Parts: sequence; structure tokens; C-alpha cells
Amino acid sequence: MIDANLYLNLIRGGAAQLAQNRQTINDLNVFPIPDGDTGDNMYMTLEAGTHAQGNSLSEVADAVSQGMLMGARGNSGVILSRIFAGMAKGLRGAEKADPDRFLKALQCGVTEAYHAVSQPVEGTILTVLREGVAAVDDTTSLDTLFDRWIAGMEVSLERTPELLDVLKKAGVVDSGGAGLLCIVEGMRDALHGKSPIGVGDESSVTADANGPTTAPKVDFNAFTEDTVLEFGYCTEFLLRLQRSKVDLEHFDESVISNWLQTQGDSLVFFRDGSIIKVHVHTMDPGAVLTRCRQWGEFLTIKVENMTLQHHENHMDERFKRSRKTLGLVVVATGKGLTETFKEMGADIVIEGGQTMNPPVERFLEAFDQVDAEQILVFPNNGNIVFTAQQAASLYKDSQVQVIPTHSLGEGYFALANLDPEMAPEELVPALTEAAASVQTGLVSRAIRDTAETRTGDYIGFSGKDILTAGAERLQTALELAGKLDAGSADILIVFRGLDAPQKEAQALCGALEQRFPRTEVILREGGQPIYDYILVTC
Repeated sequence: MIDANLYLNLIRGGAAQLAQNRQTINDLNVFPIPDGDTGDNMYMTLEAGTHAQGNSLSEVADAVSQGMLMGARGNSGVILSRIFAGMAKGLRGAEKADPDRFLKALQCGVTEAYHAVSQPVEGTILTVLREGVAAVDDTTSLDTLFDRWIAGMEVSLERTPELLDVLKKAGVVDSGGAGLLCIVEGMRDALHGKSPIGVGDESSVTADANGPTTAPKVDFNAFTEDTVLEFGYCTEFLLRLQRSKVDLEHFDESVISNWLQTQGDSLVFFRDGSIIKVHVHTMDPGAVLTRCRQWGEFLTIKVENMTLQHHENHMDERFKRSRKTLGLVVVATGKGLTETFKEMGADIVIEGGQTMNPPVERFLEAFDQVDAEQILVFPNNGNIVFTAQQAASLYKDSQVQVIPTHSLGEGYFALANLDPEMAPEELVPALTEAAASVQTGLVSRAIRDTAETRTGDYIGFSGKDILTAGAERLQTALELAGKLDAGSADILIVFRGLDAPQKEAQALCGALEQRFPRTEVILREGGQPIYDYILVTC
């Protein structure tokens, strides 16, 4: 039987296994540039569900689903979150689940995942999930169920290149399906009693330990010399139990949790092997940290002033003007592109793009900040459109609509065609049509060999089609413009990337003007990583 504790342990086991293999999953990208972040997206999504709590299996499954939903990143992450949302529906009302009930929950996960995708594509994570679950023909035990499930997924994963030409051409299996297989293998390990945390993978129960970090911005006016501490401190830490302080084999961690319950509220507490994870809201974090050191030593500590957070979140309300009619949220990365979109009217520019997909929660925060009756979202990346749509469906305080822009070029031109005087119901179709009229070409360096290019070469591509390749960046960009038929366009905009020299960009524009005399060539500072040049024709 699967109860609340075992289910949560299965989730943590899956996260631990994926944490160990996330780079391998990233490397299964079908395109030879650094856009392989499926492993990272799936891991951060699943990890967001590992902090769930509840008394019954049903409560824990719901909490896991909610956590994953708020942390979902990229297409693969959103789909993964919907799989577990479906499972939560299948386990609704259950204190425990036998193998038959768990299989029905898996089948609900398949249904939910397929329903979440407007145009399901076979040969992806969806296929691996569906065929894996369909292979479970024996539910005499949980061991048997997981063995059949994994065996079916392995066969399905090997078939994915036969279903998708892009996979066959790249010589790889589907990365999302491979990530899901890792998760289920980790769940089986946890079922067999293997600890979800091993040497070197403590990150499986923490936030993205290997991801970029930035110092938090503090509004010092939100907590002055006269402010009263109302809400205490959000205190989180990982504590490694020490043999010099406790008898690990017989230590009852309830000693810690029972004491913590007297020190605050919102307590989240669990033990994985010799590691204790704690989240608690307390007025005296010093006392909590001092007391807990008698049992072990800290691996990580985070303490945040919740009164400060509360005042920061609500301070603007005191000075708030009337709600604006239309708000714009754009996804982009690069100083120049960010400034460009803000100059064009974007209220919020969410940092994100290739290899850096913002989660659902970041969109929801942006919608709150914009505070408009109608909000238009420009995701500007095919792997972010789904996440933006998921966030839009969750937000209830405004009418949020997503313009399905799959590239920065599409987003730029759609925003340039925005007429605020247009009727609200006309905006989405008009801007979608404007985006569709644009061609976007990208120049980047190949990170592995393919039939078209060698590692280290520059490639010019549009969408998923490699149009040209060569050893010289400028020449590759020039050839790409030709493939995009820039000579028949009215305008060709060149966004210079972070690694492209200014002199080279100027030389490129000069060559483009000479080659395409009837086309107006405009050079803009993009500052974007990965793509040395972005060419937009319209």
C-alpha cells in the first residue's frame, strides 16, 4: 500500500535520481546549440513538489501537485506538473492506495497530461508516459507494477526517434521521456527503501542548488527604525545529524519536530537519512538555530523577515493610482533587448529565454505587479509559451491573454504593431497575425557535431531548421540573411549579441546594406547570450 509518507518519499526519490542525471538529460537536445535545459526544467519542477505535507495520501498528492504547478518551468516542466496533477485527481479522497488504485491514478495522469497540450505530439514525454502505463498488465504488487511500468517506458523511449524525424536526425531519444524515466527509476529505488539522498545529491531536497543566484533586493523603507516585527522570520535550513551528537540508528527526529512546534507555525519538517529539512515561521530564529545545533550541523540556512516582505508586497497599495487598462509582460534576456522592450511599452520584462525558462510563479508575480484590467503576455520562446498559458489560466484578477510569440523577433514586431486604442477582443488576433508575418534567424555556435555542422562552427537557423553553417560568424550571418530572403523585406533588424564585437556587427550591417540595397538595415544592441546575432525580417 502507498500511504502519504511513501508517496512523498517516491517523489523525493524521483527528484534525487533526476538531480544526478539532469545534465545527461540536458545533453539530449536535438539542436546543436546550448538549448538543452529539459533536465533542469523537469528537476526544478519536481523539486518544487518535494516540500509537500499532509496527513493522508490524498492531501500529500494534492500538495505535491500544487507545489509542482507553481514551480513548473518550460514545456517539459508544465507537462510533468500535469502528470502529477492527474495522479492527485486519481488519488482524491484516498488514505492509502493499493496497486490497482495507484495504476488508475497513473492513467489519470496520462489523461491530464494529454489534455494539457493543445496539440499532443507523439514521440515525446507523452508517448513514453502513455505506453509505459499501458504496459502495466499485472498489479499483484507495487514491485511488479513499477517493473512493468519502467520496462514499458524503456521500450517506448527507444522508439521515439522512429516517431519524430527531428530525434532521428539528431541521433537522440526524447529528452522529456528520458527525464520521466529517470524519475520513475528513482521512485522505484525509494520503493525498495533506498534513501532519496545520497552522497553529492543533497540538492534533491533544496531549491536549484546549481542554478544562478542573485542577492535579494531589499526595500529599506519597508522596515524602518519604528517598524514593529509582526510576522516573525521565515526560517529554513538543512541540518545534517552528527554521530558525535546523536545515535543515528536510533535517533527519533520527533524530538526536534515536537520542540519546533512550540517555537512557531507553518512548520514543514522531514528527515531523509541523516538530513533534517526544516521550514518554520518563528519570532526567534536564533533560538531555533542554537537549539538545533545540539543535534547536528547546518548545510544551508535561510532566514527572511516576513514583516519586511509583507510591507514590500503591500506598500504600493497605499499610493496606488487607478488601475490601468492594458498591461504588457514580455520575456527576454539581454540588457539591450530588455531596454528595447521597455521603450516599446512593456511594463514588466521577465528575464528568460533559451536555457532559462521562467516558472509559472514568476508570471503570476509579474501579473500582480502590472495590476491591469487586461494583460498581454509575449513569451518570445516556443518553450515558454505553454508556461505562460498555464499561468494565464490560473490568474483570476485580470484578463490575461498570451500572444504565442515563439521568438524575440516575433515578439518585437507584434509589440511594434500594438495599437492601445484597438478593441480588447481585437488585440490578440491582430498581434498574433503580426507576429506570424515575421521571419527570425539566429546565429549561434554549435556545441556538437551533426550532419550539417561540426562542433565550434557557427550555424544560422530559423525555428528548428539549420539554413547555413561555417567557421566565420560574419559570413554565416550574411548567408543566413540570404536564406531568409532579406532582399524582399522592407526592414532587416540585427540584434547584436553579448559575444559579437561591435566592429564586426557594424561590418555585417554594411555588407547587408550593400547586398540588399532596397532593404532598410537597422542595428540594435541586444546583449543576448547564446545568439551572437538575431536577424528579424519584416
